[in-house]
Amino acid sequence: MNNSSNNRDPDPENLNPNKKRALIVDDETDICYLLSHILKQKNIQPTVAGSLEEADKMLQSSKSFYFIFLDNHLPDGLGINQIKRWKEKFPLTHVIMITAHDSFEERKKAASDGAESFISKPFSKEMILNSIVPLV
Repeated sequence: MNNSSNNRDPDPENLNPNKKRALIVDDETDICYLLSHILKQKNIQPTVAGSLEEADKMLQSSKSFYFIFLDNHLPDGLGINQIKRWKEKFPLTHVIMITAHDSFEERKKAASDGAESFISKPFSKEMILNSIVPLV
């Protein structure tokens, strides 16, 4: 993925400190684009990571994220296995799982590890808004 064609790690000079920030961790460009568009409509500034490694690097930077939208099946591992670690390091960040692989066990694990929501793909704009509105 080319950094100039999506919202990966935008130039810090262009960041608006008054906007809440969201990290979208997904390797599907169309999902990232759709989520980014929905979040921008709610004045939430999206940043995209295509892997868990890239997400870790972004989370370790000085930027703080209010939301993490986390896919489960990523090129370098399962997103669900990161929730507990990320919530321990960043307890004020809201984790929202978004995955095409939906099961009761995964929903239960995500919730017990600290995810605020679990959304199945394909999702609608309303599903995303319903997951963030109570948290904003």
